[in-house]
Amino acid sequence: MTPAARPSQHAPELRAAARHLNRRRFLTVTSAAAALAFATNLPSAGIAAAAELDAARITENPFTLGIASGDPLPTSVLLWTRLAPAPYQPDSGLPAERVTVRWELAHDDRFRRIVRRGTVTAHPEFHHAVHVEVSHLDPGRVFHYRFRVGNWVSETGRTRTAPAPGERTSAVTLAAVSCQAYHDGYYTPYAHLAQDDVDLVFHLGDYLYEYAVDAVGGRRKYTDRTLPAVFNRETVTLEDYRLRYALFKSDPDLRAAHAAHPFVVTWDDHETENNYADDIPENSVPPEEFLLRRAAAYRAYWENQPLRRPQQPAGPDMRLYRRLHWGRLAQFDVLDTRQYRSDQAYGDGAHVPGPESDDPARTMTGRTQERWLLDGWRASRALWNVVPQQVMFSQRNVDPTTPSRVSMDAWDGYRASRRRVLDGARAARVENLMVLSGDVHSAYAFDIKDDFDDQTSATLGTEIVATSISSGRDGADRPETWDTYMTANPHLKFYNGRRGYVTVALGRERARADFRTVPYVLTPGAPVTTAASFVTEVGDQGLKPA
Repeated sequence: MTPAARPSQHAPELRAAARHLNRRRFLTVTSAAAALAFATNLPSAGIAAAAELDAARITENPFTLGIASGDPLPTSVLLWTRLAPAPYQPDSGLPAERVTVRWELAHDDRFRRIVRRGTVTAHPEFHHAVHVEVSHLDPGRVFHYRFRVGNWVSETGRTRTAPAPGERTSAVTLAAVSCQAYHDGYYTPYAHLAQDDVDLVFHLGDYLYEYAVDAVGGRRKYTDRTLPAVFNRETVTLEDYRLRYALFKSDPDLRAAHAAHPFVVTWDDHETENNYADDIPENSVPPEEFLLRRAAAYRAYWENQPLRRPQQPAGPDMRLYRRLHWGRLAQFDVLDTRQYRSDQAYGDGAHVPGPESDDPARTMTGRTQERWLLDGWRASRALWNVVPQQVMFSQRNVDPTTPSRVSMDAWDGYRASRRRVLDGARAARVENLMVLSGDVHSAYAFDIKDDFDDQTSATLGTEIVATSISSGRDGADRPETWDTYMTANPHLKFYNGRRGYVTVALGRERARADFRTVPYVLTPGAPVTTAASFVTEVGDQGLKPA
């Protein structure tokens, strides 16, 4: 990584080049970059004069990657699917032709009371993905949906609209998930989440991993199938990322969770490359080449996630931070802490904070997103202000000594940026602040202190960290670092290294977090238990055992 403490001054020019790189430029960049240039400069849907495919010619199930919904609004739902009769082939088993997809939205799962229906075109330019924004719906309602192509009918999904603006909603239950390395184990936690009664799911990053997956699925050790060789390489090109989403979305438990609940997604690093920061890659790759890879990763992310039109990328840029509301009960400020951040100080690992990491100019969010967050808090009328984001927000000392090393990739490596956010929360009189995080493959519960080195300072909020779905393999209830971390961080209330997810029930008097874990993911079928539960009271922040 470079020693630069702030994003590259050349980033605008490099992004513009990544958007507009043409065929003549193929001769002046590497072959990998040239392939990316071609992939990321595909025309927008509707520009290419693709013929229309007769759906009767589709002889295999096109809904192998499931269905999904996302970003519920008071009068609108977003529905997603991608047609892939042969998901492990680069063309997904379809010719480069348009396909007409019919969709239906109903009050009941038998579709006897249809609310809306229509058609949408699956364009080959977007790998036959569709994003349907259904509007003019009643707030606070549950709906069922499905898609049709020719004689094929998708599974049925369940989604919902958010409550009306200003409604004094009494409760909302959310789930937080993160980090689903396919090669590290089965997605068993999703099977249990699909059965839980939650209103929406926040995916906090690492939906995809760029690492190679071998013929037996890594730690899954398949004996009944052999994965194609196309997965046994790191993702670099648009084709690579598209195929990797197909592999991950082929998991039945992930598909079940998507069908059961609307998802609100944000990325971390592995959707593109480990530990990248803005236009700076993990390794010594030229920024212009990395931005081409980033453009490919962002395009594939859009194609494979239930996202609305404002999130559609332009080359290597994608506006992923956004705000959702749940009546007057909760405001959700979804952050992107990867695309705009300064380069990590002192490398990517653990280090004692110093002048480089504490440079006031360093940013985790970028100036524009930071101002958006603080302005949103000042305008908020919600009882709970919840910040779903990627990396650990609270201080986490990894040594029992003073000073201690901390992670340079988390907010600990951007302490001035964290200070501005906390000062902004105080200035906005945010009384019930909750940060949702992922990334670290363990479950944590923190009190967010005004000064983490002074435990008598005010508690400004709580942080709930979701463990991984599968990354890190089975894990343990008490990781090797348990004693050290619990001793070195008095504001840490819970630490568990098993796989799973967390549910959070927000009410008008308190919030309750239940950490749900499974004992193993190296083989399928594990049961789920609640490892611990905590509450924090409205107007009296701080976690207490439930």
